Amino acid sequence: MTRVTDVASYLAEFDDIPGTRVFIAKRARAGYHLNQFAMSLMKPENRERFKADERAYLDEWPMSEEQKEALLARDYNRLLDLGGNVYFLAKVFSTDGLSFVQAVSTMTGMSVEEYQAMMVGGGRSPEGARSIKDKT
Repeated sequence: MTRVTDVASYLAEFDDIPGTRVFIAKRARAGYHLNQFAMSLMKPENRERFKADERAYLDEWPMSEEQKEALLARDYNRLLDLGGNVYFLAKVFSTDGLSFVQAVSTMTGMSVEEYQAMMVGGGRSPEGARSIKDKT
């Protein structure tokens, strides 16, 4: 068994997996208020306030401007980069009337039908780009 002594180097290796964002403590800290905002949408009165004036509602939260802009643009991949957790962001999908499949398909560049077929077929193939470094 290999013992990990340099946690930062070990975790940095996950950044090399194309399309993958590992939700580590650093990302959780960066996205704390973003994820708390998303969880606030569980309450009907908060969903209504958000839908009535998204920017005003977001400005009540101590998120970065970059996080707020990504939310307004519904740029879910950017939100993941900025500390969003997909399970919390699902509250935003739901507020917008999207299913998880509809929302996540926008993150892949596939149509809903293509994404759904891929997942029914077993997901992405393990063959192909396994490393960002390999793409260069």
